[in-house]
Amino acid sequence: MSSGHQVLIKLRKMIIDGELEGGSRIAEIPTAELLGVSRQPIRMAFRLLEQEGLLIKNPTRGYVVREISDELVHDALEVRGVLEGLAAKTIAEQGLTEQQKNILHGCIEETEKLFNGRNEFGDEELEKYHHYNVIFHDTIIEGAKNIALMQALAKNNQLPLASAQAITYDQNRALSEYRRLHYAHLQHCSIYNALVNRQAGRAENLMREHSSVFVTRRDCTSDFSGCPSKKLLYMGLMYRRKTELLSKIND
Repeated sequence: MSSGHQVLIKLRKMIIDGELEGGSRIAEIPTAELLGVSRQPIRMAFRLLEQEGLLIKNPTRGYVVREISDELVHDALEVRGVLEGLAAKTIAEQGLTEQQKNILHGCIEETEKLFNGRNEFGDEELEKYHHYNVIFHDTIIEGAKNIALMQALAKNNQLPLASAQAITYDQNRALSEYRRLHYAHLQHCSIYNALVNRQAGRAENLMREHSSVFVTRRDCTSDFSGCPSKKLLYMGLMYRRKTELLSKIND
């Protein structure tokens, strides 16, 4: 793992755990000194955390840590459900192309392999789960070909824990978390079947229900400072852009 990636993970955890308090200012130089790194990885990490909705750009200088509340997360997830439900309804009415069908089916097949022969996930399985989850959702959203919907969803995804790319995983409840992710996978299977069979209403309802599966428990959202033991994979906005940026933030 690159030093730049480590800085990103460290800062993200500090925000989620409440070590960096909501509303507080954060700047490059003191943060670099705190973590013992150069300013370059700090600068790039700040940009990525802003995309994830965890930092807000200060009009004058530096950034401000976003205050995260249960209400904010709940409202953002509700909006996401409506928008992604509309995307699923639209693509079901249009009918899947062969390419879209192959991509979605491939995501389901590869994700299914992750659940074979284990009852909990490690880092590698979570990374792969996230990868195929992002592709599955992006294929449906982009397939709807609705510019206004995509713009609205991109805006909503800037709120913390709102996007399909945010996955929480509590190491202290590994078995129940594994089952929760498996349930989300089964939802993907149902959504796929509804899309293939052009059941627009069913696809919309399933997608709306699915939108909140990754952040449903109040203990994961209402008190972030009380969750230091949680392993939070917050994969943020624009996965491909993040991958490109991360390659540039090595010391």
